[in-house]
Amino acid sequence: MPHQAPPHQAPPHQAMIDEWYPVGLVSQLDRSGRHTALMGEPIVVSGDDAGNPLVTGGNGRILPVKVRYGHVWSSLGTPTKDIFSIPEADQPGRRFVDVGVVRVRCSPLRAVENFLDIAHFPFVHTDVLGAEPHTEVQNYTAEIRADVDEVWATQVKFYQPQASKSASGGITTEYMYRVPAPTCSVLYKTCPPRPSEWDVITLFVQPLAEDLCDVWPWMALFDDETSMTDLIHFQQMIFLQDRSILENQIPRLLPLDPGMEIPTRADLTSIAYRRWLKRHDYTYGAQLVAR
Repeated sequence: MPHQAPPHQAPPHQAMIDEWYPVGLVSQLDRSGRHTALMGEPIVVSGDDAGNPLVTGGNGRILPVKVRYGHVWSSLGTPTKDIFSIPEADQPGRRFVDVGVVRVRCSPLRAVENFLDIAHFPFVHTDVLGAEPHTEVQNYTAEIRADVDEVWATQVKFYQPQASKSASGGITTEYMYRVPAPTCSVLYKTCPPRPSEWDVITLFVQPLAEDLCDVWPWMALFDDETSMTDLIHFQQMIFLQDRSILENQIPRLLPLDPGMEIPTRADLTSIAYRRWLKRHDYTYGAQLVAR
């Protein structure tokens, strides 16, 4: 049964209604359709006789559709801009990995913020993305780039025992984080087989309700050796480790009032992300005042 938002939840702000959201994989389209939800409204994602995607809302209305990065995207409103660009998606030689979907009982904004946090690596992804005693987050830069209206974090470095499935040992990994949409994030990280390139790992989040989401990771990698199954399993393992943390966070919604949680120096990206959300009234899944 599709999940519907509880009646006490406030409707999402128009700014988020008019955004694009991932709602399914192109490779899994069929005539019977995927029954799911978007911001509390039941939707069906299906394919017509020619394989073209079709998304219908709860009242049978036809919703906008785009295909990008192996996913079907839709919106409950009228998007005024295109889906954000990932130039690496057009780069020859990369392998594109549809990781699948993971359902998480948390705010879609919480899911994105967790993806931006590197301080938890040694404690949640022990001996893979981090390990003691290498727990210190070095100084890095986080900003809201006015020219593109995106959140960026650069010069992020962290020691990792196994930075990727293709990595053969521990390395100091460099990261760049980018938030181009309220429920999507793009991570650029050191590519072990090609140090001059970046691996691209994305988090596309479908808000089912303010406290429930489907997470669609996607990757664009330079890795000619690892099997597709192993690449998918590695990324799913990482995110499933995150899920247990996300589902136990209190409050369940993401606080946007600066006084509700005490940040540390490692939280610069989170601070910029929350400020950016508040600036644009991207508040579906957020808690605005202390309760």
